[in-house]
Amino acid sequence: MYKELVYSLKDIAVAAGIDIMDVYSGDMEVEHKDDDSPLTIADKRAHQTIAAGLEKLDADIPVLSEEGTIASYEERKNWKKFWLVDPLDGTKEFIKKNGEFTVNIALIEDSYPVLGVIYAPALDTLYVGYGEKGAVKIAQASNRGFASFDEMWSMGEIISALSPEGPAEVVASRSHMNEETEAFINELKDIHDPVNVVSAGSSLKFCLVAEGQAHFYPRYAPTMEWDTAAGQAVVEAAGGSVLDNSKNRFAYNKENLKNGWFLVKA
Repeated sequence: MYKELVYSLKDIAVAAGIDIMDVYSGDMEVEHKDDDSPLTIADKRAHQTIAAGLEKLDADIPVLSEEGTIASYEERKNWKKFWLVDPLDGTKEFIKKNGEFTVNIALIEDSYPVLGVIYAPALDTLYVGYGEKGAVKIAQASNRGFASFDEMWSMGEIISALSPEGPAEVVASRSHMNEETEAFINELKDIHDPVNVVSAGSSLKFCLVAEGQAHFYPRYAPTMEWDTAAGQAVVEAAGGSVLDNSKNRFAYNKENLKNGWFLVKA
């Protein structure tokens, strides 16, 4: 149903990644938002590229982006379908220049992600989740042109979330490890032996679960809806799940865009 949208998102995400890497390669100025989170020109340029690309792709689908104008809930509550975008996820990792930052674009329909792309510009790797088809990983994405969705899909590496058999791999935020996460890890040790912890930044944590490199990603620190939507699309398409503290599927377009805690699992 959305093949053409998925196909076009590859180019939009890569174009935003090129903007980000142009800034990454030089000196960068860092601003701070009202919540003290960092902001760079790369965030702004990536947002502009994505917003323009999505507008051209389908002007009837509204865009909710971290770096754009946030529509009021009175307006948003009537949206049946919209783009949810984080132009540069992992700005702290971007500033540290460790390569663990991503471009996140998801399509939300009736409160849930139906497709999403995550592009890691420094790794030149694209993850695509499309519920009807599954999930793929595309290496060297900026250098690969595809004539159609089917060609793109056939040339990507099919990825699958894998339940742990023996050792359990837990992915934790490189910037947000806390006592609750450590308690979750300790509880897992009653079931799995051993439990190994892998650190990663940005939505790459979702990708590690989606491609079977990790089995759990617990998150007890604050996030926003644009931080998780594309990752959820990729994980769910790969056969995993993203659950809230009531063990329900994670939902979007809430009045308050701040997420509660969640668990990503294979």
